[in-house]
Amino acid sequence: MKTKRDNVITRFFKGVIIALGFILPGVSGGVLAAVLGLYERLLGFMAHIRKNFKKDFLYFLPVGIGGIVGIGILSRPLKYLLSNYQVIVLWGFAGTIIGTLPTLIKASTTKKKRDKYDIFWFWITLIGGGLFLFFMSEILGTIPANFFGFTIAGILIALGVFVPGLSPSNLLIILGIYTPMLQGFKNFDPMVFTPIALGGVIAILTFSKVMESLIEHHHSRVYHFILGIVLASTVLILIPNPYLEESISYQGITGLEITLSLVLFVAGCFLALWMSKLEKSI
Repeated sequence: MKTKRDNVITRFFKGVIIALGFILPGVSGGVLAAVLGLYERLLGFMAHIRKNFKKDFLYFLPVGIGGIVGIGILSRPLKYLLSNYQVIVLWGFAGTIIGTLPTLIKASTTKKKRDKYDIFWFWITLIGGGLFLFFMSEILGTIPANFFGFTIAGILIALGVFVPGLSPSNLLIILGIYTPMLQGFKNFDPMVFTPIALGGVIAILTFSKVMESLIEHHHSRVYHFILGIVLASTVLILIPNPYLEESISYQGITGLEITLSLVLFVAGCFLALWMSKLEKSI
């Protein structure tokens, strides 16, 4: 039986919100899907796409439409805001992610109590993952903004849904194709949307069952890995990176910008906490 919130319109707007995880630096579509109560059902649908296909397809169709609309509509103002108010915007994004941590911490122990290996796994992921992300552009280089590059982007975006906490935008910035992708989204360019959709399909066919199995058999370990990546990627979007051209820069920042950044950070935390409480009954 559907709740009042579980209807087509609500699912459409959930899709719009999840789209933020595809285009906002530091934001994970998987985290947003988890916070909105869609993650496990979405993962089950992608892992077993032929099982209950019609029912699940119709359920997620409004989510998908909302995601496409959200990407197209939000890309234009996002590109403007990041170009003109980078520090303020990124601190606001960071606040929304920090606000999801209580939900993820609670989710990490729903199947078993936290043990010393979970703690170890979290710290290894936080430190090791953070160092890898910081130096990733030096390790992997950049990817050309062509059909192949956008296919890789589609794979990473889909992985951002499979692995809550993984921010595809962070990785795409580091690999040098974030800005061209955002420009293509803004213009609804089929030469950007098509390879990204292809990459998403490749990721679904390749990784969905693996991720479902990991969640089922290693639930606590996976969620502590997620927590480490969430925290590492969030911290990194607020730290200037000399190896990254599109990294945050505090050069010339004013007192007003610092104040607004902190205000939006706190507001983002409260927004994420409020959304988590809102979805408990779904």
